Amino acid sequence: MAKPVTPATPKGERTRQRLLEAAEEEFGERGFHNASISNITKRAGVAQGTFYIYFASKEAILRALVEHMSQELRRSQSEAVSDCTDRIEAERTGFRQFLRFALEHKNLYRIVMQSQFVDRDIHRQYYERLLSGYEHRIAEAQSRGEVRQGDPKALAWALIGMTYFFGIRYANWEGRLPEESVVETVLDFIEAGLRPPAEDETSR
Repeated sequence: MAKPVTPATPKGERTRQRLLEAAEEEFGERGFHNASISNITKRAGVAQGTFYIYFASKEAILRALVEHMSQELRRSQSEAVSDCTDRIEAERTGFRQFLRFALEHKNLYRIVMQSQFVDRDIHRQYYERLLSGYEHRIAEAQSRGEVRQGDPKALAWALIGMTYFFGIRYANWEGRLPEESVVETVLDFIEAGLRPPAEDETSR
């Protein structure tokens, strides 16, 4: 498998970025198998030969796109919670930010889902990279007493799963953010599940 090309100049990076954005639209609207490199280059406004400077094939740009979307999602979440003072606040902020991100990137679900039929490793890595940092942050919060004890990986998977399906329901299916009452119901449920039990409960 050929390694992705890293552009040597800012202009090259901008071209590569345009190709990734065009691929996101093309794969999201037409599906991987119906998508074409010629349509990707037309959307990006570049010559078809330019595509092969950066990507060896349609499969290669899909792999790069999944990795790019993973990086963008994680960056978006990290920036959103950077000023939060504890893990509970970070979870509340992060949930809202994910819904906004999913709404802005409506093709996210379809592209990641399709990737498992092209490269199962990149599909799995997408979720494992989300999990890795999440698990670490939950474990740190447990050490500070901000989150109840338990397997941090299990907690991370549960939270990712909840957020994922709310994104499908609202951002992907309905193309909108949920009502505030829905968001608060979910956030209260998450907080109740994460917050350490009161002393009188632990002494029972």
